[in-house]
Amino acid sequence: MDKEILRLPEWIKTKKLEGLHYTKQILRRYGLYTVCEEARCPNMGECFSVPTATFMILGSRCTRNCGFCSVESSRPGPVDTEEPERIVMAAKEMGLRYIVITSVTRDDLSDGGAGHFANTVYAVRRYLPDTKVEVLTPDFKGEMSALKIVLDSMPDVYNHNVETIPRLYPVVRPQADYRRSLNILQYAKKITPEINTKSGLMLGLGETLDEVINVLRDLRNTGCDIVTIGQYLRPSKLKLPVVEYIRPEIFERLRLKAVDMGFKYVASAPLVRSSMNAEEMYNKW
Repeated sequence: MDKEILRLPEWIKTKKLEGLHYTKQILRRYGLYTVCEEARCPNMGECFSVPTATFMILGSRCTRNCGFCSVESSRPGPVDTEEPERIVMAAKEMGLRYIVITSVTRDDLSDGGAGHFANTVYAVRRYLPDTKVEVLTPDFKGEMSALKIVLDSMPDVYNHNVETIPRLYPVVRPQADYRRSLNILQYAKKITPEINTKSGLMLGLGETLDEVINVLRDLRNTGCDIVTIGQYLRPSKLKLPVVEYIRPEIFERLRLKAVDMGFKYVASAPLVRSSMNAEEMYNKW
């Protein structure tokens, strides 16, 4: 944490925060959380102005404490069983045609929150049948029975991020396991081949280019269809510092490499985030 703080380079620019209050008013009215706000996403202004947002279910407190994430780590509250319906109402008011649902990690729950994920997807299907749904889930501690609960709800896209290279897991994701995440993606593709699978990773935490390429190969070997690659940006002084700001041409090089590997779609640029422009990605493959 005492490393020299790098200056933000000229190629990382976010758009002005316009239209923020309208989207926030809807979210507050329905008592909903978003990963955009809780994780301090640099693209929040751009997304909220559309408007769109990535809904974060199961509360705002996480049972894990990853080195890159600003979501609060503490004992979570009870599951809000009415949350799925409120998400549907907010999505309808926002005019969403594509909904992304993620969550904090809930290792305290017997199913890791899988049932609540499924109930949210079912609610969307019931009230907004023409709307596409993408879920971005935690690893459920590797319990495939929990993952199957989510997959049985038939989201259009199943997303689980590996986040970084295996060598950095002890620092970046100390309570996660790289191989476990790959197994989850592989299992999802095996039992529901009709669902597109997706994963993402961050750069700038000290990885090498070869290590990133190896992760891309591992992801493709699971059958993963879509991959996102973006620059890690430190959300607060309490989190891991940026080791390096990766230049845009390196992101483009990785994009072309991933396309050659056979991914259906690849988004690779400094400000790319797993859920950003998810509808646009879906419509391009």
